[in-house]
Amino acid sequence: MRTRVDEGGEEGALASLTPREREVLALRAGGRTNNAIAREIVVTSGAVEKHVSSIGKLGLPASTDDHRRVLAVLVFLRAGG
Repeated sequence: MRTRVDEGGEEGALASLTPREREVLALRAGGRTNNAIAREIVVTSGAVEKHVSSIGKLGLPASTDDHRRVLAVLVFLRAGG
């Protein structure tokens, strides 16, 4: 199964995210919780969860062995985030 990361590289995969989704991912990469992110960007924690769930756009495969949110942060960091 090819993923968006495989097909377009990590920068290409990140380009599929909105600016707000990338901002939330950057804050997540900084170790922030959903509540801390919500306070920083002045939205509800539910809105942050919605943005976090957008990592599906990255095409990361579902797995019982891997945590997709951590993988998304790694994609972000490797792309120079």
